[in-house]
Amino acid sequence: MTTDTALDLLVQRATWEARDVLGVDLVHPDGEQLPPWQPGAHIDLTLPSGTIRQYSLCGDPADRARYRIGILREQNGRGGSLEAHTTALVGRVLRVNGPRNRFPLVAAGRYLFIAGGIGITPILAMLRVVTAPWSLIYGGRSLSAMAYQNEIVALSGGQVTLVPQDTDGLPELDAIIATADADTAVYCCGPEGLLREVERLCAAKLPPGALHVERFAAPADVPGDDAEDGPFEVELRRSGLTLTVPADTSVLQAVLEHLPDLSYSCQEGYCGTCETRVLAGTPLHRDTVLSDAEREAGDTMMICVSRSRTPLLTLDL
Repeated sequence: MTTDTALDLLVQRATWEARDVLGVDLVHPDGEQLPPWQPGAHIDLTLPSGTIRQYSLCGDPADRARYRIGILREQNGRGGSLEAHTTALVGRVLRVNGPRNRFPLVAAGRYLFIAGGIGITPILAMLRVVTAPWSLIYGGRSLSAMAYQNEIVALSGGQVTLVPQDTDGLPELDAIIATADADTAVYCCGPEGLLREVERLCAAKLPPGALHVERFAAPADVPGDDAEDGPFEVELRRSGLTLTVPADTSVLQAVLEHLPDLSYSCQEGYCGTCETRVLAGTPLHRDTVLSDAEREAGDTMMICVSRSRTPLLTLDL
């Protein structure tokens, strides 16, 4: 779990990185260095309306002077990207929480990166620091819509394959995954269809733990047991409170009535902002963030979607 840090940062620059992709640079208003981060990290950005959205850091982790993010305009999204694209952001000071990292770069003998669309943002930061041999398959609707491609092809040490769908079709994932061996770490970020197919292929051909994915939205069928949706008790150990969580209420909603300043964002179990330590009881996990090992350990949970398998759940709140 990442310690939450709140900063008020200045939007220094906003540039078009590709069609419908806005690049934003955030700096400290007084020129101070920003907290360090590792590839795969994201920040929670509070937009002028108060809307909070998560964006992967795509700059150089060695550059402590700025945070770089890329924002895809999503016409049918939840409204955050449209606000970012239609609001004059340069010169504004915005609240940033994080960085936090649920998509860390692990040590490996070789890396296979697969990115679809705006999923290139966390992977771009990884490409800047990996020293082992790597290859990148980067797909998008067209070359004009594929952000950061000039930066990517200028990087050394790896092999880059751009796959614009309008001219080359979809990446041949079966053949791509076949190039990976037991010493390869596979990283994938992009639309849900891409993630699911890569998950299916890697499960059949690679050892457990070889694949690492990050989602920017909740899948249609979030993991969980629908049979356990009844009410239960939640003890907030540090607050000295015990609450009842009704069947039609999330843990987050129940807790917010007593702890209104609690950090949260997506409310769909994919951003990791509301991750909370579990001191006792057994969570019923319904997020898409935790690994199988973390779920089995049961010492942390995303309280926006996950529930309890036991009558009482004790949280470090």
